[in-house]
Amino acid sequence: MNQQQADQKTKWLYLLIGLAVLLNFTGLFIPILAPDGTLYAVIAKTMVQRNDYVQLFVHNADWLDKPHFPFWVTAMFFKFFGFTTWAYKLPGILFMLMGAGYTYLLAKALYTRQIALWSVLILLTAQHIILSNNDVRAEPYLTGLVIASVYHFYKAYTGGNFGQLVLACLFTACAIMTKGMFALVPIGGAIAGHLVITRQWKQLFNLRWLLAAVLILIFILPEIYCLYQQFDAHPDKVVFGRQGVSGIKFFFWDSQFGRFFNTGPIKGHGDPSFFVHTTLWAFLPWSLILFAAIWHFIQTGIKNVQKHEWLCISGALLTFALFSASKFQLPHYLNIVFPFFAILTAQYLVGLQPGRTIKTIRAVQIGLVVLLLLVIAALHYFFRPTQFRWDNGATLLIWLGLLVFLPGNFAGTDFRQTAFRTLIAAFVVNLYLNLVFYPSLLKYQAGSEAAVWINGHNPQKLPVVQSWEDANYPMEFYLNQPVNLIAEDGSGKLPAPPFIFYGTATVAASFSAKGYQVAHLASFQRYWVSRLKPAFLNQATRSRQVTEMEVIRVTK
Repeated sequence: MNQQQADQKTKWLYLLIGLAVLLNFTGLFIPILAPDGTLYAVIAKTMVQRNDYVQLFVHNADWLDKPHFPFWVTAMFFKFFGFTTWAYKLPGILFMLMGAGYTYLLAKALYTRQIALWSVLILLTAQHIILSNNDVRAEPYLTGLVIASVYHFYKAYTGGNFGQLVLACLFTACAIMTKGMFALVPIGGAIAGHLVITRQWKQLFNLRWLLAAVLILIFILPEIYCLYQQFDAHPDKVVFGRQGVSGIKFFFWDSQFGRFFNTGPIKGHGDPSFFVHTTLWAFLPWSLILFAAIWHFIQTGIKNVQKHEWLCISGALLTFALFSASKFQLPHYLNIVFPFFAILTAQYLVGLQPGRTIKTIRAVQIGLVVLLLLVIAALHYFFRPTQFRWDNGATLLIWLGLLVFLPGNFAGTDFRQTAFRTLIAAFVVNLYLNLVFYPSLLKYQAGSEAAVWINGHNPQKLPVVQSWEDANYPMEFYLNQPVNLIAEDGSGKLPAPPFIFYGTATVAASFSAKGYQVAHLASFQRYWVSRLKPAFLNQATRSRQVTEMEVIRVTK
């Protein structure tokens, strides 16, 4: 292919990548989802308020579950920009976009610029990537850090550059300080798997890997120091219901291997098929093409091992297999291998030749696109979102128009017809979700809604009280003052009246029974928005699924 043909093949891809980046920013101002997102936001907020970046606290209690790196980054953004939704989400999105940049660099180094551009587009329109850039946890950070590590390790061993090795180790250390030691699995699996399969034994046993291990250990010393200061130096602290808990041991073993073997303090129930059906929806609308790509890659790869790169397939499938064997499984765990999935999918799509295969894929993807649009239409019909403005409708109509007309500019035997149709469907679905569905859904996250209301209707700065039952962190993050927590029955240490109470009608009524004067201020409907069920999504049956939450003023 000459340069002119190559330029023609990549025409408009840069614009579409820019639009895909904007798509991932459409969830920036949607309230943070509870419980995990708001929990992490509260931890970082507490860091800044205490001016303590060594210890992690929740409700004034020591917290030992995740390492420090995402909290340090988020706390830095809070320090500069205040405790806002966008200041919490922005760094995660930026790390994810860094991952998209490194996906491009790795795909270009392994294949071509065209494949690299499609890899970025596939990654940025994969369903769970966009979802994770709205519901920000550790995964956007980890996804960016893992693919950056793999790229720099690849450049280090192919070019023998010490600077590349240092960068690889630094990104790897940050990944470990984000999620734990299992971050080494996709990184080590990609590099070691490629070298083993291609029988590059000299490279595999090179002393640079020993140096890399030393550098990684040096770079994670800040995490080890923090854990020692908060836990190991204070064996009298009660953590997970017992004393003598080592934060360092938890970091190196229990937080990851303990979950894998189900021997740690945090346990789960594994299903070997969990990540298969998770991939089916989480990598939409590209998941079926991904499965075909993996099958084709293995089929062709074993016939000519030396002419293939095995970085992506090794990093992805080793991690996939290990997670599938684990006893503790969550859908977002899989995000860290999505850059590998995107590259595998892109090289397969771009390499498709006219014939029966591309016709089959085109037919399957047309069916999938129609199904996705029908699901969105049904969701809109039954959910009846309250946050649907004319500009949202105009945006969706423009993209639906593109879905109808743009693919028709390419022949049925050209992979771009199928690729653009799939790509635009991803835009339609996720623009609807982030511009219409989630803003409407988060109105039922009563804690954040009540906190914003109290901020604007409490000029006297009266103390705010909340029951433990309802303390799922949205109130703590969004309220511009401390929250006093009491027991579910209304008992506990209360501030001197007058004060404001937020909770269920039952607990609110208990104050009247104790002789307090109660004035109703506002009410909100609560539903645990991270656990959606059909009965809630259907407006006709929703009222039976929500809990009425009240804001009252309590006086003597």
